[in-house]
This record gives sequence, structure tokens and C-alpha cells, in this order.
Amino acid sequence: MDLADFDYDLPPALIAQEPAARRDAARLLRLGREDGAISHHRFADLRSLLPDDCVLVLNDTRVIPARLRGRKSTGGKVELLLVRRVSDAAQTWRVLCKGAGNQRAGDRVTLAEDLRAEWVAAPANGEGVVRFFFAPGSDADVARLLARYGEAPLPPYIKRPPGPGAADRARYQTVYARAPGAVAAPTAGLHFTPELLAALERDGVTLCFVTLHVGPGTFQPVRTDRVEAHRMAAEAYDIGPAAAQTVNAAKSSGRTVIAVGTTTTRALEAAAHRDGRVRPGADETDLFIYPGSRFRVVDGLLTNFHLPRSTLLLLVSALAGREHVLHAYAEAVRRGYRFYSYGDAMLIV
Repeated sequence: MDLADFDYDLPPALIAQEPAARRDAARLLRLGREDGAISHHRFADLRSLLPDDCVLVLNDTRVIPARLRGRKSTGGKVELLLVRRVSDAAQTWRVLCKGAGNQRAGDRVTLAEDLRAEWVAAPANGEGVVRFFFAPGSDADVARLLARYGEAPLPPYIKRPPGPGAADRARYQTVYARAPGAVAAPTAGLHFTPELLAALERDGVTLCFVTLHVGPGTFQPVRTDRVEAHRMAAEAYDIGPAAAQTVNAAKSSGRTVIAVGTTTTRALEAAAHRDGRVRPGADETDLFIYPGSRFRVVDGLLTNFHLPRSTLLLLVSALAGREHVLHAYAEAVRRGYRFYSYGDAMLIV
């Protein structure tokens, strides 16, 4: 399968730089999974577009302020994006890095007066491992120091000179975020408000939550011309017994299961037996879903509009068909929908 078949033209002006003034004021394009029919709505209209008695599964991961800026001992600037802890060592993290090409093992980076890091190994190809260390008598809690000095890890297509602000910390987070660990937001969930969630439950929609900590596996680019040659980086997920029971009961009774976001989709499908039953528990997944993949659990998807040639666009195309999806994207461009993380949404049912 040729990756070029999943390209499309997007005017840069349609890449959303700010979220909608109100979360549920975003636009919502409904795409028929089977027939490709398109209709246009607001996200606040979601209930009227959902099948009766459906189950909505959401990813409750919480974005950590994972981007840190600092200086090398030479005075040059360096930027770190924390990806995941190495083993169980709270002070040792795998990072994506900029400006670290000349660093060697043992070199140190100053991130704040009371927060420094040392390269465990020389960084290569924009990745590395650092170990944090602290001044005597200073706060040695990495989570608290990240809260103090870290930035919301906005993707590079959102421009924030000199960097993300306090508003991004609030809006680049779902209202139901619970489990810290993501370095990118599960963006489909950014449109929900507490009031909308409550209204959905009152109207008979069942809500349940799983966790997948969004990392490079979700947002890394596909660098192979052939889709099948791409390999996803593993990401941690956790599906509790109650969520698994809810989803399994819905599948047994023929109710529609709708995943909020591609990350929720990957967690559910990774945890599914061949018969479609979801196994509870914590694990990691490098599941890559692209056209031709079989969906055992997910019947519908609520998602944002994704980058060309991305694993996210491939997953959406696997569910609704490449032709339907690219036609919907062309229509969204024509009508001026806002794209990517802070952009508008699509419902596939």
C-alpha cells in the first residue's frame, strides 16, 4: 500500500492555532461509515447524531507539561520533550531533543536553577536519555518540577512564540483527564464539556473510560513509502474491569461502541480477543491500524482531522474507507473547517 495515496492538500490557514472559544462550539462533520454520506453540525449537537443506547469510550490520560527548555554547558539552547520514564526510575527519562547534536554522555543541561539533567548516553537522531539531578536541599520531585517549569507539549504546527501559555495548559487537556502520563492530548476529547457529558448520560448514552498514554507511537511520522513497512512505537494502556465489562456487554447485546479518538481505538483493539471481547488489564501496544485491518470492538469513531500521510489518517481510513475519508477531508477544506489538534471534529458512524 502506497503512503502517497493518503496525501491531501491543506491550506496552512486552516491549521487551528487556537481552540474554539467554547469547547463544544467546534464544528462537527458526520461521515457515514458505510455510504460516505456527509452532514455538517456543531459539536454541541453530538447527542442527536449518536445511535440510541450506544457506548462512548473515552481516553482519560492526562497530559504532563513535558516540554523543557534549557541551556547546555556551552551556553547553547536545548529543548527536551519527555517521552516516558526509563524502567521505574523517576529521574531517568527517554526524550526527544532539539539542539543536542553535539552532546555526549555525561554532559549536563541546566533547565532551571534547581533542575538540571545529565545525558545518560549521547543523543542520536533527535532522541536520547537524560537523568535529572537536583541541587542539595531543593525539591527532588520531578512531577512538581515539571508543573513549575514545564510547558504544555503543543505540536510544532501550533505556533506560540516564545512558548505555550497558561491557557494552553487548560485547553490542551480534556475535562475528564485523570491519569498523568501523556505527552500529547487525545484531541478528540478536547471538545467535551462537563455539561455535555452529563447531558449524554441523561439521554441514555453510556460513558466509560480507558487509559492510553499518548506518546511518539501516535504522532511519529511515517517515513516509509510502503504503509506496511512502518512500525509504531509502543505506548502504555490500561483498561479497568468495569470498562471492559461495559464494552463486552454492549458488544454481546448488539449496541454500538464508539471510540473517542484514535488512541482509544488502539487501546480497545489491542486488548481484544479474536471473538471481540476486551481483556481488562495494563499492557503496552504497538498496534498499527491501516486499511485492511479488522476492527473487533469499535463500530464508530469520534476524531479530529489529521495530518496527511499520518498513522492517524490511516486508522480513520481503515474504519471508513480511504475514498470516503479523503472526500470528507476535501469537503471540510472547501467549507473552511479547522484542522489538527485545536481544530474541528468528525463523527464516523
